[in-house]
Amino acid sequence: MSSELFNAINYLEKEKGIDKNILLEALEAALISAYKKNFKSANNVSVKFDEEEGTMQIHARKTVVEEVEDEQEEISLDAAREINLSYEVGDIVEIEVTPRNFGRIAAQAAKQVVTQRVREAERGVIFSEYADREEDVMTGIIQRTDPNFVYVDLGKIEAKLAKAEQISSEEYHVHDRIKVFVTKVENTNKGPQIYISRSHPGLLKRLFEMEVPEIYDGIVEIKSISREAGDRSKISVYASNPDVDPVGSCVGPKGQRVQAVVDELNGEKIDIVEWSEDPVVYVSNALSPSKVIDVIVDEENKATTVIVPDFQLSLAIGKRGQNARLAAKLTGWKIDIKSESVARNEGLLSEEIQEIDEDDFLFD
Repeated sequence: MSSELFNAINYLEKEKGIDKNILLEALEAALISAYKKNFKSANNVSVKFDEEEGTMQIHARKTVVEEVEDEQEEISLDAAREINLSYEVGDIVEIEVTPRNFGRIAAQAAKQVVTQRVREAERGVIFSEYADREEDVMTGIIQRTDPNFVYVDLGKIEAKLAKAEQISSEEYHVHDRIKVFVTKVENTNKGPQIYISRSHPGLLKRLFEMEVPEIYDGIVEIKSISREAGDRSKISVYASNPDVDPVGSCVGPKGQRVQAVVDELNGEKIDIVEWSEDPVVYVSNALSPSKVIDVIVDEENKATTVIVPDFQLSLAIGKRGQNARLAAKLTGWKIDIKSESVARNEGLLSEEIQEIDEDDFLFD
């Protein structure tokens, strides 16, 4: 073995983060295998490396006996004492048995095994690095696309953005930079696999954490998210400190914080509402931007009947029922929306509420 090989091993450790000991163990296993195969050795051999000298030696372990019956496994007491006078019967002696022409044979036999172990070690390093990024946002560069996947370069690994995890309204172009949410990292037989998404609600949560210091610091908490990716989302936030405006913190000065998230999601509309443990308040907030006159709560069935002004009924329900659907998913409550006139006919409005002017809603 030459010093160049040790230099190569040190280079792999430095540049690829592969522990040198792992490489030396792989190399030792390959050399022992080659020696046994070509020289019909017993199983009592080991390899000793000398990095300073740039050499390697094959050593056989033999037991000291009075009379040798197996030359591969045993050494006579007289022969052992020629090496060291202190040897006694039963001791183990290590003897160098490196063949003269072993270098060429070893290089050929070891190449494949070492390459495989290096590949496995690299995979382990990559998996360890990316396993910590699960449920996090990463920025990558689109390498290519096909009808089923968008292939994104995340640095040391390429991830596939599946069709189901894409946003239907987005266009993906080669060389574009893109932020993705890492849903799962697995170590498979084919190496580390990273599953990414653009439609996952977690992407929205992480983007707000990146843009809103109060969320990152834990001053403002994201309680819930409902999302129809590429179209519209709702997010509920809460601050235990009454002096902190959780919605205002997320919106930011002149709307800059929420606009940054909207821009990253290519114009996806985002409603930010304040969370409340009171279902009346929470459901009312969740139906924003619609105004609410009253909320009737059925605790047993976790259902609500929401009464809205006649002229805001379509706004409360939303296009194709989207606003109501997102609000129900956000709050975890079933929501049945009724117009004020229908509610009056059904006797759902109390006398107190009936006396309120049309523009003076319970929840504004």
